[in-house]
Amino acid sequence: MAISADMNKVLDRGYEDMDMKRLVDAPVEALAGVSENDAEMLKKAFGIKTIGDMGRNKYMQAAYAIVRLAEACK
Repeated sequence: MAISADMNKVLDRGYEDMDMKRLVDAPVEALAGVSENDAEMLKKAFGIKTIGDMGRNKYMQAAYAIVRLAEACK
């Protein structure tokens, strides 16, 4: 099944037309608002180099789950 999403608001221009499978391997600075300096700090702190690394990171996942659960409790 094909999935389509408008990623223009969350990605830098050079990555907007990249397919999802390739985006997983893109550097985190491909995300709009993540600078090269931010990416370097994520790499140093958590070993995060790619968007996939960020999405699979246990701390990122825990933070996301906490936020979602808190929102569900409202």
